[in-house]
Amino acid sequence: MGLCNQDAIKQLQSMLVNVDEKQKITFENMHQGYPTETLARFLKARDWNVAKAHKMITDCLQWRVENEIDNVLSKPIPLDVYKAVRDSQLIGMSGYSKEGLPVIAIGVGLSTFDKASDKYYVQSHIQMNEYRDRVVLPTASKKLGRYIGTCVKVLDMTGLKISALNQLRLLTAISTIDDLNYPEKTDTYYIVNAPYVFSACWKVVKPLLQERTRKKVQVLQGCGKEELLKVMDYESLPHFCRKEGSGSSKHRVAGDTENCFSFDSSFHQQLYNFIKQQAVLMQSRSPIRQGSFCVNLPEPDPDDAKIAKTIESELHKLEIQNGSMNGVAVNGH
Repeated sequence: MGLCNQDAIKQLQSMLVNVDEKQKITFENMHQGYPTETLARFLKARDWNVAKAHKMITDCLQWRVENEIDNVLSKPIPLDVYKAVRDSQLIGMSGYSKEGLPVIAIGVGLSTFDKASDKYYVQSHIQMNEYRDRVVLPTASKKLGRYIGTCVKVLDMTGLKISALNQLRLLTAISTIDDLNYPEKTDTYYIVNAPYVFSACWKVVKPLLQERTRKKVQVLQGCGKEELLKVMDYESLPHFCRKEGSGSSKHRVAGDTENCFSFDSSFHQQLYNFIKQQAVLMQSRSPIRQGSFCVNLPEPDPDDAKIAKTIESELHKLEIQNGSMNGVAVNGH
């Protein structure tokens, strides 16, 4: 890390001395013993502009306090609802890269977000973020004896259709939460099984992304198996990358491979059991209601809003080209 960057971290550190007690506590939950690295993430997200990074991190601390994010891992989603969420928000952890980074798999194309209310999808997403940051990454850091603060994401575009417009509002809200409150947590995004719809959108969206983000995105051929095996062992490959054409079917696996999206996967079992255990501990101190968590959704960054509008426009063009509107509802209308 360069001298200028170290100076920026020291400046930001000194500016945070005056935050209130609640914000200090939530910052400790954020950094998990790595405050310098955490400040560096926010500075990196704002191109090392100290004033902008200071606003970003203080806004984040306030968001965490106001929405009781520190307690989200003790607020279980009712089991039947959680299973419905897992069946329609396809995300899981398949293993670790050769560098020790968690591998997060996301079934973008086949996620429907239609089996529960938006608040449960948002709650589940934040719970996974917090579990990653407070349990998975610190455990990996301890095991390897060095700081592990990011993950790699493998995004499966199998089944992506023009009807993805239906999900754009919710996906933009979730993306905004990540951008503003969990910046620089992904090392690389690997795109696999990309259909024409994705390719058409990517062509127009790519120039709108910051160079820092563009460099993180790699679009791989087919299921990406050969390229991914350079960065992770076969055991850590998501099930939809095990062989060409395997797809990310919600419950189909290649051979005896675990479907990391499933509620029955080891990751989701560990996560859900952890939340239940934390709820019991919290219950012993004060009563807590299941499913009572609801978060204020932040306003999207103007650049993110522009990207979402561009995707929407491009999908509409594809609809017209296909000669059918298919009854798509945009932004909930």
